[in-house]
Amino acid sequence: MPINSFLYPAPSTPSFVYNVANSCRFDGSSSYMTRTHSTPTNAKKHTFSAWVKMNPEVSSHNFMFGVYDSPSQNNYYFRSANDDRLSNENSPGGSSAGGFYTSRAFKDPSSWYHIVVAEDTTQATDTNRVKVYVNGVQETAFDTMNYIAQDANNIINSSGSTVFIGQRGGSYGYLDGYMAEMVFIDGQQLDPTSFGEFDSDSPNIWKPIDVSGLTFGNNGFYLDFENASSLGADVSGNSNNFTTYNLATTDQSTDTCTNNFATLNPLAGNTAITFSEGNLKAVFAAQSSRDICQSGFGVSNGKWYWEVKGNNSYGRAGGITAKGHDTESNNVGGSSFSYGYYGDNGTIYNNNSNSGLPTYATYASNTIGVYLDLDNNKLYFSKDGTLQSATGISITDPASLGDNFYFPAVSNGESGQGPTFEFNFGSPAYSISSGNTDDNGYGNFEYSPNITGDGSAKSFYALNTKNLAEFG
Repeated sequence: MPINSFLYPAPSTPSFVYNVANSCRFDGSSSYMTRTHSTPTNAKKHTFSAWVKMNPEVSSHNFMFGVYDSPSQNNYYFRSANDDRLSNENSPGGSSAGGFYTSRAFKDPSSWYHIVVAEDTTQATDTNRVKVYVNGVQETAFDTMNYIAQDANNIINSSGSTVFIGQRGGSYGYLDGYMAEMVFIDGQQLDPTSFGEFDSDSPNIWKPIDVSGLTFGNNGFYLDFENASSLGADVSGNSNNFTTYNLATTDQSTDTCTNNFATLNPLAGNTAITFSEGNLKAVFAAQSSRDICQSGFGVSNGKWYWEVKGNNSYGRAGGITAKGHDTESNNVGGSSFSYGYYGDNGTIYNNNSNSGLPTYATYASNTIGVYLDLDNNKLYFSKDGTLQSATGISITDPASLGDNFYFPAVSNGESGQGPTFEFNFGSPAYSISSGNTDDNGYGNFEYSPNITGDGSAKSFYALNTKNLAEFG
């Protein structure tokens, strides 16, 4: 099972004895890593393990790891052309010797999935040669499964093979998303218990364990992404380091499989929006109709803070919506259960009206801070760190909403405009000059998550699963 449910807040988050500090964010268009294998421990046996969170709506496939030396290839990826099924193409010498597509799809952009593919071509029984696991459970239903020949050497672990992380090779299939705890084992076919375990209190939740004590083999590696200046650094002890391309220090993320941060949801019917940077950047097409995008996490209580950077005054950068209530208007602030801050004139909209609502400062290329207080049903906005009102805006209690949740959201406020928005839920894809955290030490914000409103100090928190477990 995913760590969190699609379109809703995470369920009870387990207590993680082993915490993953960092992941690597891939932008979906140009970022990747490579290295060339040396002599393997055993070219017939290997295990790939990684945690991944990705955008299922990419135009090409989301490639995680593999070799592409046309016509030979062996890759592990999510196949967008086949409804985001976990897939493999294993064709040494251009033959169709092996490969699989799982029967089920993996469409949740808010979830971390743990993927294990373990291969051993010495096995006489073909079903034992390739074993696939997702979140600790073996996949047994495949639309396609062609097993590699017995005793075949695998090009994914052969001397001289160049392996790729984050794309197929040949500048195709760039991963749009995050990877964490990436491990390659040379010479062993391991099961998922070498990399994770089910939580004792929540037995349906699969969580990572410390893998540093594994035997990695000659070509084995372990990327923990904890060195922002060297994201391709192997910490297995083998020094099988990767060369990185178009990856910066800002691509080191604290959004991980043990603390999942909110991101945008590309599946919410937004066909005219292009998502990238791990679903933190939304580019609206300039078209006659309006559109809206929202987070995959909704909240019904607690105090939450996030930031949005825009590049166009014709947008509603700061806002919230109840899931589904803005479908007709496609505009934040367009329904009775939605509130939007309009950049062109600074007005606040609710139910497509500014009646009885304040007017704040206009904005264009600025950072809008959003403070959502669902303990008191108030909403506050700031512009470049300046709070627009100490008393905030009174909002409808989420208990009266059909779904009982509010979602962070933005929209293009005028037809024909194509604004770009970059979200910061606490693990931004862009540089931060100040580095503010919430009171729990989570997040990397340009401005403080805390405010003095209605005459008293209030602490707001980054929208992630650890904070949700405490306050949500």
